Amino acid sequence: MARIHCSVNNCHYWAKNNICNASEVLITSDALGEAEPDEVDAPQAQMLQATPVDSCMSTCCKTFVEQGSAKKKQDGVTRNPY
Repeated sequence: MARIHCSVNNCHYWAKNNICNASEVLITSDALGEAEPDEVDAPQAQMLQATPVDSCMSTCCKTFVEQGSAKKKQDGVTRNPY
């Protein structure tokens, strides 16, 4: 898997040097990110329609989970051990 860099250090998947340690990541349009529940994430990506946008400002990382949050996503994404 490609190395994904992320500076959102309050995410459960964030690691030292701004590395994302999620086993899978779903980046989509802001509109789809807001419309779909938290359970829709990378493992369901093949079932989603394409979501073209005009700029990076219209995209979001759907995989975000707040670090230490009592809310656990049940989406199949796990944290890599490294």
